[in-house]
Amino acid sequence: MPRVLAAMSGGVDSSVAALLLREEGYDVIGITMQIWDPLPTLSRKVARGCCSLEAVRDAQRVAEKLKIPHYVLNFREIFKEKVVDDFCDEYLRGRTPNPCIRCNEFIKFDHLLARARELDADFIATGHYARKMTRGSCPMFNPGIQSVSLYRGKDKRKDQSYFLYCLKPWQLSTTLFPLGDIRKEETRAIAARAGLPVADKKESQEICFVPDKKYGEFLQRCRPGAAKPGYIYSLEGKKIGEHQGLIFYTIGQRKGLKIYDSQPYYVVKISPDENAIYVGREKDLYASEFMVNRVNWISPPDFSVSFEAKVKVRYQMREQPAVIMPGDSPDSICIRFNLPQRAITPGQAAVIYQGEEVMGGGTIERVLSKS
Repeated sequence: MPRVLAAMSGGVDSSVAALLLREEGYDVIGITMQIWDPLPTLSRKVARGCCSLEAVRDAQRVAEKLKIPHYVLNFREIFKEKVVDDFCDEYLRGRTPNPCIRCNEFIKFDHLLARARELDADFIATGHYARKMTRGSCPMFNPGIQSVSLYRGKDKRKDQSYFLYCLKPWQLSTTLFPLGDIRKEETRAIAARAGLPVADKKESQEICFVPDKKYGEFLQRCRPGAAKPGYIYSLEGKKIGEHQGLIFYTIGQRKGLKIYDSQPYYVVKISPDENAIYVGREKDLYASEFMVNRVNWISPPDFSVSFEAKVKVRYQMREQPAVIMPGDSPDSICIRFNLPQRAITPGQAAVIYQGEEVMGGGTIERVLSKS
């Protein structure tokens, strides 16, 4: 009987993933990762997030209902180093990071996989809405002898393949996605039929360690003195306002600029070297070509020539046709959209699709050309 380490966050998705695996006959072990300690001064809403003691208790209650063993693993130190510190460092560089992708890369599919090996598990499992296809055998931690592909989840509204482009093929081959072929409403219905105590639990739309989406306040607390006031310039170099600190802004932002004009201004460029923000009109947010680094390929292309694919540069964005070209280093590429796209943001992820398949992706480094 294959043994599976099921990551259980205390939410309905990961709980139903564990339930489905148990019903399929796997030897399931529930694992909850403690990755962040909300401060006692934070709001009740944050104290009930996926990092809270309440979330741990919910996961334990589900495990008891499923009659599976459950363990809590302390990943706080590595999470702070790889995810939280990186989040802060990137904002100080004038970039907008995606900590959920970092968490997948360094926590769920690295350290959790290492713990799976210690527990003689054959697979880990998560509640992501994504699918995979494996050809050949895939023994645990034996890379290079199987072919594995990642695909979008059946429920396109909940598809989370965007966050998984960073997986190495051997990591993907040892991971199960029980929710990949079902829809969110089916997940809740399964939980209700099974009497799981989290069947009606609301899901969080926030970064787990940032209270109420107040990124600036969080960064001030983690990096005292990070908020240094400076000037706001037009694209022509004219000083037209003042900002409260670069950490409070991201590309495409309109709110909080306090520049009064007949037409709205948007953040177009953030310059840490100058401690300055450059703003423009809506049209100035559009660009076609940009560089991507730290590229990971799940299904490597033939890079003897450029190739066409579809790309998304934000999770909620619809994939857009583009040309993918080799970059100036082995782990970089250049992407050119067929039509200019809005607010291509350094620090965010660019993920490449061929139909339903995720080929790979990387981190947006810089924009090369405007529309």
